[in-house]
Amino acid sequence: MDLAIKLIVLLPLLAAAIAGLFCRVIGDRPAQIVTTSALLIAAALSVFVFVSIGFGPDNAKLVIVKLFTWFDSGTLNVDWTLRVDTLTAVMLIVVTGVSSMVHVYSIGYMAEDPGIPRFMAYLSLFTFFMLMLVTSDNLVQLFFGWEGVGLASYLLIGFWYDRPSANAAAIKAFIVNRIGDFGFALGIFAVWQLSGAVGYNDVFAKAHDMAQMRIHFLGMDLPALETACLLLFVGAMGKSAQLPLHTWLPDAMEGPTPVSALIHAATMVTAGVFMVCRLSPLFELAPTASAVVTLIGAATAFFAATIGLTQFDIKRVVAYSTCSQLGYMFFAAGVGAYPAAMFHLTTHAFFKALLFLGSGSVITALHHEQDMRKMGGVKAKTPQTFYLMWIGTLSLSGIGVPFLLGNGVGFAGFYSKDMMIESAFGVHTSVGLFAFWMGTIAAFLTAFYSTRLMFLTFYGTYRGDHHTWDHAHEPGPAMMIPLYVLGAGALLAGAVAFNWFVGHDWLAFWGSSVAKSSGEVLHGGHEVPIWVTLAPLVFALAGIALSYTYYMVRPELPALTARRFPGIYDFFYNKWYFDELYDAVIVQPAWRIGRAFWKKGDGAMIDGLGPDNLAARAQDMAGILSRFQSGYLYHYAFVMLVGVAALVTWFMLRAG
Repeated sequence: MDLAIKLIVLLPLLAAAIAGLFCRVIGDRPAQIVTTSALLIAAALSVFVFVSIGFGPDNAKLVIVKLFTWFDSGTLNVDWTLRVDTLTAVMLIVVTGVSSMVHVYSIGYMAEDPGIPRFMAYLSLFTFFMLMLVTSDNLVQLFFGWEGVGLASYLLIGFWYDRPSANAAAIKAFIVNRIGDFGFALGIFAVWQLSGAVGYNDVFAKAHDMAQMRIHFLGMDLPALETACLLLFVGAMGKSAQLPLHTWLPDAMEGPTPVSALIHAATMVTAGVFMVCRLSPLFELAPTASAVVTLIGAATAFFAATIGLTQFDIKRVVAYSTCSQLGYMFFAAGVGAYPAAMFHLTTHAFFKALLFLGSGSVITALHHEQDMRKMGGVKAKTPQTFYLMWIGTLSLSGIGVPFLLGNGVGFAGFYSKDMMIESAFGVHTSVGLFAFWMGTIAAFLTAFYSTRLMFLTFYGTYRGDHHTWDHAHEPGPAMMIPLYVLGAGALLAGAVAFNWFVGHDWLAFWGSSVAKSSGEVLHGGHEVPIWVTLAPLVFALAGIALSYTYYMVRPELPALTARRFPGIYDFFYNKWYFDELYDAVIVQPAWRIGRAFWKKGDGAMIDGLGPDNLAARAQDMAGILSRFQSGYLYHYAFVMLVGVAALVTWFMLRAG
């Protein structure tokens, strides 16, 4: 077991080093083989670890593998340790499973790119950092993986560095995440200050004591644990693209499509959800912070779904869907349904990666066209992608039949999304009720924009360049095999894992890896009225019906609606003007302040007093004096005479 855990974490790092450092020696194909093979082996080992941990006896549900002492300074001792419990085992399946499929997919998608070894190295490096994050046994190691995936994300988003838009998107993602990570770092400092420890077990053991402590800051008397949890959640807001730190995620679509699937659908953006669930023993003792998590998550679920209604870039629609679905996970975690949040994180990894990679298949078939207004009828050229993307779409929409065969029968998202919405209602609080209605309305919007994507892309007649249409075709096996694997997950994962994650076996499965309070919340979710259970499905079916009416039956309706309600349409299309707001409130003032420091401070004062003043005068004087260096003896004699006269005059005046 210990060896398997070490190999899972270290194989991607080794593969990244080989592909990145020796790319000029080994070439493209060996780099693809090394990195992909390493991830496939890691994925197979993750299945072994998942089965051993998740279904093992209680005394075997936690494995600690200490590698070495990282640093020991005073009272702060940090070991480099791999912690694997059920929560980690689930994340190992998600990270290595999706990453291995993305590696395989990239062999076909990036076949003509000149930077193949560099790209494969970046993918593997990202996977290593993500694995370090989920296997951390302390907050410092967690922060190492947290910052590492931020670095790898920057490299992957800006992979096509010759494109200004990709560079701008990479910088934007990096800066916005640094804002969140500043709060996250303060949260870690606060936890260490309160508990005197950074290891999870030590921190959790002192959680009840921390809940009674106060922090005095700037004349304010604040509850210590609430403050620490709020700061930690700021980091999650940045990493998982929650309001108001969400603006980087759609722009990150400038990176290659495999990057979108790996980072922005299934792995990095879920780090915030994982962190909140990992630290659930702290959050369950911080009700105010948990309420904030619920409100932010519910608001994001609704907000991002409204934007998805009006976007035309196929990848951006899926990106805003990711933002919305992460909101679901957060409000589930906020009400205490941590297993439900992790359940949706797992099913979402399958169907969202499927939708991203399916979009990549369409983009490849249409010679890198991403505007859905220039698509239509593509199912004739890509029939396999068409059916697989319908599986992902119906799973995202949460389509299924409740009550049938006990837990109902449906696509993977049906089981996990409904459980989150029902749990929010079942806690019977005002924030829970807010989350329930936001989640239910978002289910309607999600079904509308996700089927809108299908109708605009695959149905009707082709609206783009006909030369492109003549050469369009289904991608090869390297790109299609991962779609089938992910499609199977999007179809079956919910039914297979329901009882383990949130059903009657939840406690035996999760053990102590999530807060025990989850049991009461899940029980409340299972006991909701029938109308609560039916509401998400009814709203989703209504969304599909309306989308079908708009884009299949009456295709003139979208333009008519936009003209009839231009204010609302523009508001959604321009993403609630968050980018414009930030530009006006933050970017432009910062630019003007920077320019003022440059012109007035650096230019007028520093340069004015230094290089442009004293140094310039010295240079001018040197130019004048250099004229006396003529080489004529009588010139030098004259200067010496003047000097002696001046010196004698000075002595006489001083003596007198």
